[in-house]
Amino acid sequence: MSRRPLRIGNASGFYGDRFSALHEMLTGGPLDVLTGDYLAELTMLILGRDRLKNPDLGYAKTFLRQLEEGLGLAHERGVRIVTNAGGLHPAGLADAVRALSAKVGVPVSVAHVEGDDLTSREDGALTANAYLGGAGITACLRAGADIVVTGRVTDAALVSGPAAWWFEWAPEDHDRLAGAVVAGHVLECGTQATGGNYSFFTAHDVRRPGFPLAEISEDGSAVITKHPGTGGAVTTGTVTAQLLYETQGVRYLGPDVTARLDTVRLTDDGADRVRITGVRGEHPPSTLKVGVTRLGGWRNEVVFVLTGLDIEAKAALLRSQLAETLEGVADAAWTLARTDHADADTQETASALLRLVVRDPSPDRVGRALTSTAIELALGSYPGFHVAAPPGPAQPYGVFASSYVPAAEVPHTAVLPDGTRVQIPAPPAAPSASPGEPATLPAEPAEPAAPSASPAFEARGSGGGAPEGVGGAAPAGSGAEPRETVRAPLGALAGARSGDKGGDANVGVWTRPGPAWDWLRATLTVDRFQALLPETRGLTVHRHELPNLHALNFTVTGILGDGVASGHRFDPQAKALGEWLRARHLDIPVHLLPPPEGTGT
Repeated sequence: MSRRPLRIGNASGFYGDRFSALHEMLTGGPLDVLTGDYLAELTMLILGRDRLKNPDLGYAKTFLRQLEEGLGLAHERGVRIVTNAGGLHPAGLADAVRALSAKVGVPVSVAHVEGDDLTSREDGALTANAYLGGAGITACLRAGADIVVTGRVTDAALVSGPAAWWFEWAPEDHDRLAGAVVAGHVLECGTQATGGNYSFFTAHDVRRPGFPLAEISEDGSAVITKHPGTGGAVTTGTVTAQLLYETQGVRYLGPDVTARLDTVRLTDDGADRVRITGVRGEHPPSTLKVGVTRLGGWRNEVVFVLTGLDIEAKAALLRSQLAETLEGVADAAWTLARTDHADADTQETASALLRLVVRDPSPDRVGRALTSTAIELALGSYPGFHVAAPPGPAQPYGVFASSYVPAAEVPHTAVLPDGTRVQIPAPPAAPSASPGEPATLPAEPAEPAAPSASPAFEARGSGGGAPEGVGGAAPAGSGAEPRETVRAPLGALAGARSGDKGGDANVGVWTRPGPAWDWLRATLTVDRFQALLPETRGLTVHRHELPNLHALNFTVTGILGDGVASGHRFDPQAKALGEWLRARHLDIPVHLLPPPEGTGT
């Protein structure tokens, strides 16, 4: 007997997300399950430092404060809550929720999932946690838990675990599980699925986007939507953007199933409703990823403001004056951001920023002694000397790395509401003969988001971006006649979403189906990508095609160094890497671009 779709929402995409979201999701419309994702690589480092100060901590304290009001609402409405806010101490958060339940007089049964913490196996690690799947969550819900607290599970497991409980799926139901994993990936970052961080944001009112929810069916298909009357938008474009976020190849590896992203089909299902179908699943890998954080040393930075004329000479003078001071520092990086404009009508827009970032195993080498030396130059350096902020003490930084362990060696454990401990077995191993790469399914027409306004196109030869003449030619052997081109930003035609995976970054790029997709597919090669983003030259870049989404996904190995906590780059999580790519110029066929504003067409 089939069961109605599971209605599952999200109320947090990171530790620090909108505090009122849990209340909004519980009161905005019907739900069966509400999830909250609080963990990221940087969060694990933050929680690790909390645990060093107090062994009873290590979980996301914000969740408890949100639950003070939300606990009664969830109980009244019969909504189960599943969250990874347990972080490094899920048992501790589960106990704190029970204490809160007694305090506010709301009876709830609480369970938790543990076994992911492998810190004792990693010498010198601050944290080391395996990414568990959703089976422990499933077991807790089957035992009647109203609230399930986990440690490090995959973000999508917060959705696939409840879906497996709701529909009584077996571990071998790969296609269904894969569908739920894809839905979970769309939901995991909250409002990024409803218009937040969206390339074509001007097409929608995204001042306060609502949080997303999914209606998951028994066959694994799903509809992504949001509560009625909430802000933002759910379109094939917003869902595509989130599907491309922080993914790598066409196989989305997970502890419960490997989801084939090249089989995902998106179709409009009405206003603020996008249907996901066709997802195929394969056996999960036999290993689990382990995220490891370590204290990497100490860092500091000073940002000097250079105003007016002779910017390059001013920067060179300052660097020469501090050269002796920086001798012996393990790492010193200078970056000059030319934010200045010629003949500017404000002082700020006449100024450039020279950023010095120093890192060292010793806090003394990069502490106040170093920053004080920089400030001592104030009256004897370049004209107009000043800094963006007062000098500060050295701060600890972390580094992130990943490793892999056999799934069977990780003690994935569901601790049920009555205290019973259930060991979750690793999923069945894949057949020894590795299946070949199946052909991708034919693309299905979808209604993509289009740019809401035409950008100001540059005349040919204006400089920047790809070399002139690049991008406009028809693909070799296509037989197509050359088309008139215009020098324009890639973002006039394509959207992008980028993010981090440890020291690597990914950039997903998508466009409309038809000629625009054909052009993007033929034009944006790895070489072209690296020409447009020179900071990726010399790094390993892989390109993956997702024809059903009319998208390309690029992974850039090592661009983020030791990860976000090390402060390696100006944009340490590569959040804006995709927007930089969209801003780069190349020759685009005129017929592919939206008409100029005011033409009435």
